[in-house]
Amino acid sequence: MTYAVHHRTEAVDGLEVFYREAGDAQAPVVLLLHGFPTSSHMFRNLIPALSDRYRVIAPDHIGFGQSAMPSLDEFPYTFDALTGITSGLLDRLGVNRYAMYVQDYGAPIGWRLALQDPKHITAIISQNGNAYTEGFVKPFWDGLFAYAKAPGPQTEAPVRGALTPEVTRWQYVNGVADQSLVSPDNWIHDQALLDRPGNDEIQLKLFRDYPTNVDLYPAVHQYFRDSQVPLLAVWGANDEIFGPEGARAFQRDLPAAEIHLIESGHFALESHLETITQQIRDFLSRATA
Repeated sequence: MTYAVHHRTEAVDGLEVFYREAGDAQAPVVLLLHGFPTSSHMFRNLIPALSDRYRVIAPDHIGFGQSAMPSLDEFPYTFDALTGITSGLLDRLGVNRYAMYVQDYGAPIGWRLALQDPKHITAIISQNGNAYTEGFVKPFWDGLFAYAKAPGPQTEAPVRGALTPEVTRWQYVNGVADQSLVSPDNWIHDQALLDRPGNDEIQLKLFRDYPTNVDLYPAVHQYFRDSQVPLLAVWGANDEIFGPEGARAFQRDLPAAEIHLIESGHFALESHLETITQQIRDFLSRATA
């Protein structure tokens, strides 16, 4: 039985958080955490595909998608702050045990949730959601880290390129053999949200905060070693943002981690939805039994 997908909002710390939800309210929860520059829109097809067995919840981070976009004066736009909102949403929804699917920005938010209370996490699916320095692909990250280290006009100009329509499209089609499988609706939708007045400054603020995620990696690795949490890395192998070495690295601290490299790119769900869905269903049926 496939459940209808509901589109809802919940107030968390005075901010409207939009989320998509489907499935039996009593079923095990799967939390889907999206990346940059997208929103829960990236999970629009995965949510119903998992809803027969799971309660699937996919929020939009603050400043993304349909969630609130307060100004920089009203919200700090750090990964700590985004995690706090996600944690608050889970509290509001009565969720305290869940598996999580993390991608791109969703990964550092998910790692923070796990570090806050490891007992809440039943399993992890990482789809190009990085936790190791080996995953960073040059030259994509050189400009961002240079900007974060020394923000200014010269370092800002290159990273502003990540906010352009050309790069938004590139994130979807790069590394995909049959680009006709990827709907243009994706980058048109994302770009419209990036182009909202003030959103560029929000994204630049998060770029400047990104090194805090790398600083957290040793604690994340310790969490992996201590918990031996079941983990599936289902990874677009041709991603030129987070490369396949980032997937393989999970087995350093989680020897039983399951690693599947897919001939796709950063947003592998767009070209390999059925493959990824089957791998998730098989993994979760064993990991959360």
